Amino acid sequence: MPRFAANLTMLFNEDPFMERFARAKIAGFNAVEFLFPYAFPAQEIKAKLDQYALQLVLHNLPAGNWDAGERGIACLPDRVEEFRQGVSKAIEYAKVLEVPQLNCLAGIAPANVSPELLCSTFLDNLKYAAAELKKADLKLLIEPINTFDIPHFYLSKTQQGIDILKEVGADNAYLQYDIYHAQRMEGEIANTIEKNLTRIGHIQLADSPGRHEPGTGEINYDFLFEFLDRLPYEGWVGCEYKPLTNTDDGLSWIAKHL
Repeated sequence: MPRFAANLTMLFNEDPFMERFARAKIAGFNAVEFLFPYAFPAQEIKAKLDQYALQLVLHNLPAGNWDAGERGIACLPDRVEEFRQGVSKAIEYAKVLEVPQLNCLAGIAPANVSPELLCSTFLDNLKYAAAELKKADLKLLIEPINTFDIPHFYLSKTQQGIDILKEVGADNAYLQYDIYHAQRMEGEIANTIEKNLTRIGHIQLADSPGRHEPGTGEINYDFLFEFLDRLPYEGWVGCEYKPLTNTDDGLSWIAKHL
């Protein structure tokens, strides 16, 4: 079975963030991920990871004002300096937390900016980020996100992401393939993963519709897990879903896989 990481932003959020590490370990996880660590000192998070023998497999670069609805700034031409400062901050955290890869959210495309400028800004920012992360022996990920949940998100399809990675031309830049977002935008999950396996650095899951745990929607996860083993996919699978009721009840699907 694939190696699963609990997403502590989405799971166990019945408890404060710093208490979720213990919950993940009790549930049987050996690895975690989350959106952002920046609200807490890196050393405090590292202490929790060490206390519960958990590996951190992913977090995101700073993504603007999340509470105000921003979902990344990498494509925004008026935020380049802020983006670069965020890359530096993320690397500082990554060194302490010993995370191997950082995800870059492209952001929502403004209506008043030309497609050409959005594209060039995104590419330039990714080239900068990839170069800086490489100095720290880190991978850079980019994630297509569906435009039903986040209208006008700049990066929304797998092939678009692959084409962008080719333009960036960095050997430490990969795709973060979120099965939920991909199902909503394009389907063809198994074939798409197999076709692009060498460019996929991380996979995340949730069922569709609803973005709840596997077994609540239309995706055949039993098949997909066996398929990932056959490929084989050697990375982690992040459990980034919203429990239908509560986290513990929603973990029944994973008992046979951990």
